[in-house]
Amino acid sequence: MQKLNTTLVYILSVVGFICCCFSGVGVIPAGIAFYLANKGVKEYEANPEAYSNGPAMKTAKTVSLVVTVIAGLMALYSIYNYVSTTPEERAQQQREMLEQFGMDPEMMEDAGY
Repeated sequence: MQKLNTTLVYILSVVGFICCCFSGVGVIPAGIAFYLANKGVKEYEANPEAYSNGPAMKTAKTVSLVVTVIAGLMALYSIYNYVSTTPEERAQQQREMLEQFGMDPEMMEDAGY
C-alpha cells in the first residue's frame, strides 16, 4: 500500500498559520497545502485500496482549509487597514507601538526606518 504525503501538507499549514501574522502572507503556503491535500483526497477517493492513510489526508485537508481561511481573513484585514489609513496615520501607529514596547521611535527614524 502507498501512503499519501500528509507531512508536507501539515508543514505548509503550520508555516501558513505562523506567516498569517505578516500581513496575511500565510495564505500562500496554506493555499498550496490545501491544493496538495485536495489532490491527495481525490487520489484516495479514486482508488481507496491503494492508500493506507486516506483519512489522515482528509484531516490534513481540513486543517489546511482552516488555516487558509484564517490567513485569508488576515490578508483582507491588512489590505483594508492599508487602504483606509493615510501614510501619516500608519507612521503614528508605528511610533505608538514602538513606545509601547519601550523603544525610542526617534532612534528608528534616525536609522532610516
